[in-house]
Amino acid sequence: MKVNSRERGGRAEQYALDYLKSHGLKLVTRNFLCRMGEIDLIMTHNKHLVFVEVRYRNNSKYGTPAATISHIKQRRLTRTANFYLQRQGNKTPCRFDVVAITAQPKVKIEWIQNAFEATS
Repeated sequence: MKVNSRERGGRAEQYALDYLKSHGLKLVTRNFLCRMGEIDLIMTHNKHLVFVEVRYRNNSKYGTPAATISHIKQRRLTRTANFYLQRQGNKTPCRFDVVAITAQPKVKIEWIQNAFEATS
C-alpha cells in the first residue's frame, strides 16, 4: 500500500519527536498553525524554547533533507515563531532546530541545533 505525503510527514514528525524526547527535550505543542505558517514541533530544552522543522527524504540522491530549507522557509518559520511568542507573551530564549531524516539506504536522523538565525 502506497503512503501519501501527509502520512509520511506525520510519521517523520513522530520519529523526530521520539528522537528529541530521548535527548531530553519536552514537547510544548505539535503542528502549530497560524496565518504566518506552520511549525512542526515546539519543544523546551535547557531553558530554551525550540522551534523544530522536520524534513524527510526517501534518499539523498538530490540532496539532504536539511538542504531543502530555503531562506524563504526560514523567514516563514521566524515569522510564525514570532507570532507564537507574542501570543504567549513568552520571553524565553529560543532557537531554531532542524531534524533531517533520510530513509534509504537505512534510516538516518540528523539533529541540527541552532540551524539558522531568526530572519525578518
